[in-house]
Amino acid sequence: MPAEQIAAAPVSKEPTLDVEREYFSGGAVCVIGIDEVGRGAIAGPVAVGAHVVLGDGVPFPEGLRDSKLLSEKRREAIAPLVEEWGSGAVGYASAEEIDAHGITAMLGQAARRALLRLHEAGVPVDRALILLDGAHDWLTPVLRSPLRVQTRVGADRACASVSAASVRAKVARDRLMREVDELHPHYAWAANKGYGSQAHYAGIAEHGLTELHRATWIRESRLAR
Repeated sequence: MPAEQIAAAPVSKEPTLDVEREYFSGGAVCVIGIDEVGRGAIAGPVAVGAHVVLGDGVPFPEGLRDSKLLSEKRREAIAPLVEEWGSGAVGYASAEEIDAHGITAMLGQAARRALLRLHEAGVPVDRALILLDGAHDWLTPVLRSPLRVQTRVGADRACASVSAASVRAKVARDRLMREVDELHPHYAWAANKGYGSQAHYAGIAEHGLTELHRATWIRESRLAR
């Protein structure tokens, strides 16, 4: 089932549940917000967060925002409140998979893995409205059974379900990158989270690549210089 694309929501730093309520009025059993983190990194996995919102009127945590608008300290503080607010999951696709299959396909696979975790937990994913941030539907092509997917530009800022998904993915991926920094301390991953900072490239120049690097991306970035 092709995704329906919705025009950009009004630019705002304050998410609401207005869009989700529209879907509930249209018969959706639940809304699952989806957002990705780590698309542009040169090391580490891409992570896709999913957060479930029910039509029960429970308010979202005060101070919830798109993860990019929150400091690391604030994200860590609000993450437990997001978990209390509703069910959710984070799916990953590895650097090796990204090198082999490309980032777009692996965004879809990571999202599918998050949705499978929700399905296994009893969430009626097959009857949900899947709200995907952005203009491009990278989820539907990897699904084995059709789901109702809608894309919405600006959903990460305007829609609380997607803001919550963003926080889930960012906090989980950042923790993972801090853990692997202890195994590979030469790349400053605790600080740059796998993105291409000056310290990260200096570590590559001196120590080479690890199994967590997206090797094809690094070769392409060097050729572009």
